[in-house]
Amino acid sequence: MPALNMNDVVWYVENNIGTFHTKRLEKLNTLKLEEVLFRKNPYLFKAKNVLTSEVLVRSILDAFLSSQEETLFGDFLEGLAVFVCGKVYGGIKPSQNQFTGIDLIFQNDGKLFIVEIKSGPHWGNASQIAKMIQNFEAAKQTLRAEYPDTEIVAVNGCSYGRDNKPAKKAGYWKLCGQDFWSFISGNDELYTEIIEPLGHQAVQKNEEFVEAYAQIVNKFTYEFTGLYCASDGTIDWARIVRLTSQRRGSFRVL
Repeated sequence: MPALNMNDVVWYVENNIGTFHTKRLEKLNTLKLEEVLFRKNPYLFKAKNVLTSEVLVRSILDAFLSSQEETLFGDFLEGLAVFVCGKVYGGIKPSQNQFTGIDLIFQNDGKLFIVEIKSGPHWGNASQIAKMIQNFEAAKQTLRAEYPDTEIVAVNGCSYGRDNKPAKKAGYWKLCGQDFWSFISGNDELYTEIIEPLGHQAVQKNEEFVEAYAQIVNKFTYEFTGLYCASDGTIDWARIVRLTSQRRGSFRVL
């Protein structure tokens, strides 16, 4: 196998990290106040004794953006992992029409590996893990026709974290952090070496984001005060709960 050239990794990051920043900023600039309010639990913020419009807006906005950024950056790291594996082992991302949920397929040491890539080790509940296992079994059945004499190994790869019991009883491996990046690259230190290039243009891009974030906070605070505060300035929690939870149309409880 060819050794991984870190110059290739740096090139990929510098040419693709901008997409993460762009999508992050685009999502921020297209947000609507009701969209953010609707996705968060108003009872939680009432229980935390949130009293002012700006504090509530910042709280719900930060929680919403955090989950969005995890998804966007997870997509970027998945692309990086496929790129790295492609350079070393000829790995590819298969068509989702053919292999549902499988993000990477490659051969090494006489084995065929099928991989679902997740951000961190605590990514799913029992039903989501069961779905992944179903995806693995379906992919194996399809691939056995083409690779009848090759061992097919299913792997849940996580870009960060650790799992001290990687061999799972359900018939797959879970490789996290250093183990995952080493597995797809043959480089035991890749998990630390990718940190530096990830900072490419980070200062410039984050300055743009911070400016846009401040504008959204001001805009949402103004809107929220007009729509969800009483005449005495207190937050009208009942109105917020109606927005997120009130029944639409007629319905008879069984």
